Amino acid sequence: MILVTREIGDAETDEKEETQKNAPDLPPEYCHYRDEGCEYAESCLRCPFPQCLYDEPRGRQRWLKELRNREINRLFTGGWGVRELAGMFGVSQRTIQRALRSTPMALTSKQSEEPDKH
Repeated sequence: MILVTREIGDAETDEKEETQKNAPDLPPEYCHYRDEGCEYAESCLRCPFPQCLYDEPRGRQRWLKELRNREINRLFTGGWGVRELAGMFGVSQRTIQRALRSTPMALTSKQSEEPDKH
């Protein structure tokens, strides 16, 4: 003999799942979609990004980090030091070095400007 146990709310959940399985997949012109956009664009159709930042895992975080790293590289090539940049961005000196390593041109151009200390 097999006993099946259910929670009190399971019957309602099963009914919802059955109606969703049987619901037709409507073409886009019959769906009511509200394009609310996000903090970067007022609507998805006017988004400046080729792919939505929220479609990729940590997409927004990755984009912000790349933006920060580009700014670090720009300031470093403009004459700022690693210690000053670390204080400005609120990160460690090692993080600044990693950001500079992501764009090798910035690091090599800064080293070529410094005179040899021999």
